[in-house]
Amino acid sequence: MKEIVRAIRSGHWPSLLAAWLHFGVSFMVWLLVGALGIMISEDFGLTATQMGLLVTVPLLSGALLRIPVGMCSDRFGPKPVGLALLAVELVAVCWGWLGATSYLHILGVGLGLGAAGASFAVAMPLASRAYPPAHRGLAMGVAASANGGVVVVAFFAPRLVETAGWHGVFGLMAVPILLTLPLFALLVRQDIGWSAGGASLRWGDETARLLKNPLTYWLCAAYAVTFGGFEGLASFLPIFFHYQYGVDTVMAGTLTAACGLAGSAIRPFGGHAADRLGGFAMLAVVFPVLVVLMIAVGFLPVLHWVTPLAVTAALAMGFGNGAVFQIVSDRYPKEVGTVSGLIGAAGALGGFVLPVSLGVLKDATGTYQSGFLVFAALACAAWIGTLFFTRRRNRAS
Repeated sequence: MKEIVRAIRSGHWPSLLAAWLHFGVSFMVWLLVGALGIMISEDFGLTATQMGLLVTVPLLSGALLRIPVGMCSDRFGPKPVGLALLAVELVAVCWGWLGATSYLHILGVGLGLGAAGASFAVAMPLASRAYPPAHRGLAMGVAASANGGVVVVAFFAPRLVETAGWHGVFGLMAVPILLTLPLFALLVRQDIGWSAGGASLRWGDETARLLKNPLTYWLCAAYAVTFGGFEGLASFLPIFFHYQYGVDTVMAGTLTAACGLAGSAIRPFGGHAADRLGGFAMLAVVFPVLVVLMIAVGFLPVLHWVTPLAVTAALAMGFGNGAVFQIVSDRYPKEVGTVSGLIGAAGALGGFVLPVSLGVLKDATGTYQSGFLVFAALACAAWIGTLFFTRRRNRAS
């Protein structure tokens, strides 16, 4: 632990704190619809497919925004871009509070909440460039651990609904956003996170160059499984626990919060381990473990078994997240904003696919089992890719 503390002190920790705060609050906002999904679906009488779409619209919107936001973060710096995202989030939650009176309206709110998902492409470059190369995996893991915001929103949102209603919960989310705006402006040093070299490149040329590298595609796939799996589960687990096991909304939120806490708390340790042992080596272990866990969850065991399995799966995903971004900071030090946007978009798309497939396949087959087995197959494909690039890297060295 002392070694981790020394590593954190080696960089500009106020910027790291700002990155963590921005991503944490934004992650709460981003997954708010998922935390309120049961209550909203009961109000509007939604099918399983409609519920799956409802909780994934913010994920898809965030995925699409991460690429341009990552480019803007490289060109203009994370400070102005991060403040702009918080402003959009504020507008979206106010709409959910005061104006979302139909299913179409709440889908529109979800689109606006995608700005919160794009926070990733601000927080990660900021954390990376605030630290020396030897500790960037840890720094990015710390910043990424702020996805623990899912713990707060999953635990408290169902409880607050009982007194404020789900519209009121949207309004309450304006408070942490308003508190974060001045803190982010004060803590972030203007020169950190802005790349003068990146500003001289045309965005399209830079992206095209990155897309010529096969490693970029594998990192996108790896993050789609690790982070996409985590956010997809965090969005859909309240619905899964409620409708599959008959637990009430508060208990469903509590169980989801436990999964979110596990997946977020482990991320700094995953990044630190990857700094020491290498991201490829870590992922070669994470993915087969995840395959086994998803197959086990797919068999839909009783609640007291499925809960620890889901928590352990979240741990594996969180550990894998830190490993992926150790590789990013090591291989793309000058384009970390743009690469973070590309990879983060793939991760968010992975989060979109999981809840939609669970909802659609539940309507088609009458069970959630097939959705979890599909995700296990994707994790297996990512494992095969990891072995391929590990062997290729060993040959090159």
